[in-house]
Amino acid sequence: MTAPDVNATVPEAVASASKPKRVRTGCLTCRERHLKCDEGLPNCQNCRKSSRVCKRGVRLNFIDTQVQSPPYVPQSRDWKVSFLDESREIASEYKGGLDKYGMVTPEPEPVVQVIPADNTMNFSFSTSGPPAPTLSHQALPPINGMLQDGHQEGAQGSMYNQPEVKFLSNTDSATNSPFSGPNLTHGSSTTYGPTEPDLDPDNEKREFLNSQEEVLFMQVFVEEVGLWMDSMDPMKHFSRLLPFHSLQEPMLLNAFLACGARHLTLVNPAYTEEKALHYYDTATRYLLKSLQNPNRDTVICATTAVILNVYEIMNERALQRMNHIAGARALIKECGWNARASGIGAACFWLNVGMEILSCLHFNWQVAWDPDDWGVDMDFSRELHNGREEVWTHRTLYIVAKVANFRATIPRYQESDPRDEALRTQNRYTEWQRLKDWADAWNDNIPRTMHPMAYLYPYQTTSKSAFPEVWLIKRTTIVARLFYHTAMCLLAQIHPYLSKDIEEMHEMQLRHSQMICGIAAHVKDRGVASVALRSLAHAAECLTDRREQEEVLQIFEKIHKETGWRISFVFKELREKWGWEDESQRQAVPPLAPQQQQQRQQQLNIQSSLLQNPQILPTSFQYQPMQQQQQQMTTALPPAPPQTQPAVPARPKVPAGIPNPMYATADFSLPQHPYQNVYVAPAAPHHSHLYY
Repeated sequence: MTAPDVNATVPEAVASASKPKRVRTGCLTCRERHLKCDEGLPNCQNCRKSSRVCKRGVRLNFIDTQVQSPPYVPQSRDWKVSFLDESREIASEYKGGLDKYGMVTPEPEPVVQVIPADNTMNFSFSTSGPPAPTLSHQALPPINGMLQDGHQEGAQGSMYNQPEVKFLSNTDSATNSPFSGPNLTHGSSTTYGPTEPDLDPDNEKREFLNSQEEVLFMQVFVEEVGLWMDSMDPMKHFSRLLPFHSLQEPMLLNAFLACGARHLTLVNPAYTEEKALHYYDTATRYLLKSLQNPNRDTVICATTAVILNVYEIMNERALQRMNHIAGARALIKECGWNARASGIGAACFWLNVGMEILSCLHFNWQVAWDPDDWGVDMDFSRELHNGREEVWTHRTLYIVAKVANFRATIPRYQESDPRDEALRTQNRYTEWQRLKDWADAWNDNIPRTMHPMAYLYPYQTTSKSAFPEVWLIKRTTIVARLFYHTAMCLLAQIHPYLSKDIEEMHEMQLRHSQMICGIAAHVKDRGVASVALRSLAHAAECLTDRREQEEVLQIFEKIHKETGWRISFVFKELREKWGWEDESQRQAVPPLAPQQQQQRQQQLNIQSSLLQNPQILPTSFQYQPMQQQQQQMTTALPPAPPQTQPAVPARPKVPAGIPNPMYATADFSLPQHPYQNVYVAPAAPHHSHLYY
């Protein structure tokens, strides 16, 4: 047996020892040229010789990038995805890499408090996600048959007289600050249940509503709130189309449910505000989360903000809560929507500017978005075809906006130079005449379907109304006529040369006021209530007959019962203009408040009981003449409440003549734009599936 040849492996070992080692920290330039890099810093020798850029870094090569079939992730509510951030550990392996990261500050845990007794409807929007409702086992009221007569006058607000919804809730509270604050807290928040689901919309897409509560609130929205939201939209997006899209968009769905729940709290005291606040809070969380994503669907965000704007308008504390009012306007401008838009863009634009005009008419403000920038088609050629009533409604809305601006800019002082004053008055008269000509041309050229179908004088009707019965068929026609007559009433009051008491102007405003009151007194469509309230308020100021004034108050009360709109301020303003306040103060002493009446009655009962049963009197009261006993009792008992109510300090009036302050900064190009510290500009215009 021969020994193994040891020298046979020597050449292989020598070759292995002489083979150059693989370069691990070479430059990318040498790797691309397939050259060995000497790893010199800052530039290697090869790059210096060839005058090339010595690129450094780490290159990752993905060899197999083929995918046989698209990946599929099954939708399941049981899936929970968590992200593990190892960026700090990886950066620590590089020289100076960890210095790029700041110090880690632990997030403070939320402090659980109780909502204050006044329930000011302010709540927090944390970034953790919307709360999940945890309902009790008590069944909700039945929904079948509750909304079948939603359009009839006979309902009289009794549709939703159902038991109150019971549910379990936890409450959080935080500071009361707008979206422009340094954080995302906005007051107190109501959460439902211990868990908070993820904000991923894919996890909440569904085929249909399967909750009795959600069906109820959605029906209320479609049958009540959506009526007036779609009053100027021929496609009826909010009441007919968008509810179906909301099944795939939790942001929209929660906004719809919030408005429906809010309407129930307005018309039926059995329903509390907690449910409405919950859905409002949830929709806002989704919206704020989306506004931080540059690749968001801007159309859905803008539509959701418009619906949340409607929710805040329905709230009686709307002036204290302007969270989404300016935000909706800014998102509409970001989408590029104006009077030339179509589809959902047109629906959101006209609803938004319509609500702004109503507030400007109330507070005597200027419209923040100049009507000349809307892009309205003001071609007043005679309409020969029917079916375009909404186009003419948009035109009269433009005229009303111009009239509102004209009224808000009435000079508060006279020019020192008489020539300048005369020139300014002449210019204003020219503008007034142009607005009057527009209104007349609009009324002369609208299609026949926008004129009254019937007109009956009060003596021809059996309703015992003091106003004529004006019958208009289509809802958008009613809205348009109310806007038109309102513009004519205002024009009669703001003539630059003629006073409103001049016979010509007085007859003009009285004629159009009678038309507004006649429409509002006999209309059976609650979808026009929002416009009718403001138009009726302007028309009622011109009335002098006591019977007509009392009937107007009855009309307001009827609208309040059917819609739940808070209109107590309108009663107060009209009584002041009619001089009813002084009359009532002279005729009667103001009654005691209910609490004061109860305290006074308890005091009298105690006195009567003590006088009839001397044995229960204290020792100091016994064995004294009755007159002294009564005097001592009167001294010992609490003093009687005053006979008159304490004077309530008057609310400071909002300045008139200024641009609408709610929309003054409603543009993301301005420094103090809405959704401060939340909004991220979109990466590129996004084409949403809502364009149809």
